[in-house]
Amino acid sequence: GSSHLGSRLVCRFSSSFCPASMATSRPVVSIYNFENPSEKSGTVPMPEVLTSPLRPDLVREVHKNMSKNTRQAYAVKQKAGYDTAAESWGTGRAVARIPRAPGGGTHRAGQATFGNQARGG
Repeated sequence: GSSHLGSRLVCRFSSSFCPASMATSRPVVSIYNFENPSEKSGTVPMPEVLTSPLRPDLVREVHKNMSKNTRQAYAVKQKAGYDTAAESWGTGRAVARIPRAPGGGTHRAGQATFGNQARGG
């Protein structure tokens, strides 16, 4: 309910009920000077949310969702199979005129590509 701004304590409740007097029952947090970190400039009550008990269901949910940030993407590429410079061999070789994978020295070389009847294409 209350927030600390500079040296004043601002209360967002009605004037008849202000929990600033109840702040002593909560643990306090020390505030240190930014220019001189060894100099303590005051204390403020610890926010109530930090003193509430942990809910295992929320902890589990947060950790589960945070672990999703490190997943490796996987899916079928839009252009799967089109990362080869395949060209048709043309006529005169007694093979179908479908584009074929280039190169040599590998099983993939010469295999048909880019066709719905071609394996891997």
